[in-house]
This record gives sequence, C-alpha cells and structure tokens, in this order.
Amino acid sequence: GERLCSTEEATAGSGTYTRHGFIFSSLAGCLEKRSEDSGLPVVSVVRDAESQLLPDVGAVVTCKVCSINSRFAKVHILYVGSTPLKSTFRGTIRREDIRATEKDKVEVYKSFRPGDIVLAKVISLGDAQSNYLLSTAENELGVVVARSEAGVQMVPISWCEMQCPRTHTKDFRKVARVQPQ
Repeated sequence: GERLCSTEEATAGSGTYTRHGFIFSSLAGCLEKRSEDSGLPVVSVVRDAESQLLPDVGAVVTCKVCSINSRFAKVHILYVGSTPLKSTFRGTIRREDIRATEKDKVEVYKSFRPGDIVLAKVISLGDAQSNYLLSTAENELGVVVARSEAGVQMVPISWCEMQCPRTHTKDFRKVARVQPQ
C-alpha cells in the first residue's frame, strides 16, 4: 500500500494500482521503473523470487509428523509442491481427515508415527493457533517415508501396511500410492 509516485510521472504496471492520482504498491517487493516508447515510464513492483511461499487451500504439501494422539497428528509442513519452505508451518491432520472411507474406524496411531514423512492436501487455513488443517483422504496422499524401530526405511506392502526390510516386522500406516514421474 506504499505510495510510489503520481500518475503524471509514470504509468501503473504489474503489482501496483492507482487511486486519487497516485500509484500505490499492491505487493511487497522491489520497485522497477521501465521506460516506454510512448513517453511515461511504467512503474511496477516485482516480488522477490526468494519470498516465502505459503501453503494455500488445495495445495499438496510434504510434512513431517511431530506428535500424535487419539484425535489428530501434529505435523510440520516442509514443502509446498516441490518447493522447500524457508520456515516450517504447523499443520494438523484430524482423525476424520485421514481416510475417505470408514472415517469412524480410523485410528491415528495405525496411520502415522512421529518422524513419518507424509504427503497431504491443505483443506483449511486453520484455527486460532494458526495451524493448517490437512487431509490424506486420497489414495495418492499419506505416508511416503517411514523408518522402522531398527532405523531402516520401511517398504510399503499394502495401502495400510509397511514392512522393515531388515527385521520383516510390519507396521500399520496410511500409505500413499506414489505415482511414478
């Protein structure tokens, strides 16, 4: 909302708007002035490419499970799509958002464990604690990386189980069906 210059000095470009004869910034970023053949230079505001990307409703995010209880799993969001975040955001996967079917039979500890890496979709920007609400209710969403008690990366053997290749012990998880690239 910073006032940049008057409309007599320049023309409004991207990232700006005009009001009462002045050009204002509509973005946080760097001021850019380009000369045009038509006379007045064009003023625009360019967002820094390094600026923080925010998870948005409908975005698929990669997160790490921090803690679980009987009602939800608390996670830290690490990536939006394939873009790593500079700072982590907190998210919550509620029990009823883990699976699309038989929601009343879902048990959080049979779906996630602390340390699991999970693909989830943002369904809401959350509540007063600024947690994002996430869902793993699609086949492509769920646990993608899990470690066994032996510290080995587990292998998915079904949509609801993963197995340790070293000890052959099986653990329940809400496994993501990863699509080959």
